[in-house]
Amino acid sequence: MAVPKTKTSKSKKRTRSAANFKAHARATSECPHCHEQKQPHRVCKACGYYKGAKVLEVEKEKKKD
Repeated sequence: MAVPKTKTSKSKKRTRSAANFKAHARATSECPHCHEQKQPHRVCKACGYYKGAKVLEVEKEKKKD
């Protein structure tokens, strides 16, 4: 049975595991109410609807010309 001669440091261990890490883009779906992009299974930030029911009151921003 192979036994390491010295303890593997935290930085060595973390460097090895970090080499296999890949950041993924968040999944998005279209809101059926306002057709904006939103995360699946979350309340829409644009209109405040979730599963066809109004859950949040959303303030609409005023556009400056």
